[in-house]
Amino acid sequence: MTAPDAPAPHPDAPSPRDRAALIADNRANWNDRAAVHEASGYGIARLIEDPTHITTEVLQDRERLGDLAGKDVIHLQCHLGTDTVSLQRLGSARTVGLDLSPEAITRARRIAQQAGADIEYVVSDVYAAREAVTGDFDLVYTSLGVLCWLPDVAEWARVVASLLRPGGRFLIRDDHPMFMTIGEDVSTGFRIEQPYFQQEQPQTWDDDATYIETAEDAPEITHTVSHEWNHSIGEIITAVLDAGLVLDSFEETETAAWMPWPELMEPHGPGYRLRDRPERLPLQFVLTAHRPD
Repeated sequence: MTAPDAPAPHPDAPSPRDRAALIADNRANWNDRAAVHEASGYGIARLIEDPTHITTEVLQDRERLGDLAGKDVIHLQCHLGTDTVSLQRLGSARTVGLDLSPEAITRARRIAQQAGADIEYVVSDVYAAREAVTGDFDLVYTSLGVLCWLPDVAEWARVVASLLRPGGRFLIRDDHPMFMTIGEDVSTGFRIEQPYFQQEQPQTWDDDATYIETAEDAPEITHTVSHEWNHSIGEIITAVLDAGLVLDSFEETETAAWMPWPELMEPHGPGYRLRDRPERLPLQFVLTAHRPD
């Protein structure tokens, strides 16, 4: 998978920031992306055709997830729910998928029905997740391209903790924040262009592309403005600890799920890594934690 050309920063980014307006922009953008992604495949057909299939994203963390038989699981920022279906297939008793995009949830419900998966889907901003769902959970899961859409990582961690019952576990796999600072033009080497630490004001983009190769007959992305925030590793770990969770493991990896620099990267395992000296740059991180009994 090769990423599209990088978007340019939007020249008319509003200030001061109104979080509700920013999230509304992102919701509209993800409504469009949901239609594009479903039309472009997104691994949906295999998930429906093979009742034993587990997505690559979930499979690579199979051991970290542990035994889900009879467990209650919530998947935050679930998008089309392909990973949510995979979690349900690992034996969870109750599986909930939550996303801010109504279009994504409508499509996720249809996909789950076609795949024979019993999943509760909820439309909600992740910050309102505690109010949007009932009950507590044995596992909170979220993965890949999630934190960059959230303005406040400390508030996010508190929501995660509030969803866990005592002894419940948390797993996040996401793009490494150092990876997210590097500019797209690497013709003269890596250049740090984006903030590493969380900023009040996001990076605002105006772009009609998405992160997958799109089908020729896929609909267009018409709501092109979106907003992203980076969060440092220290800020993420501190937020998790301050929310009352106990850190169980933390790993940084040389592999990414996408390929922003085709001239510098090669396929590796479930994703891509730097062709030359991959040890130079972390591309993902995986964190697990639990709520104390």
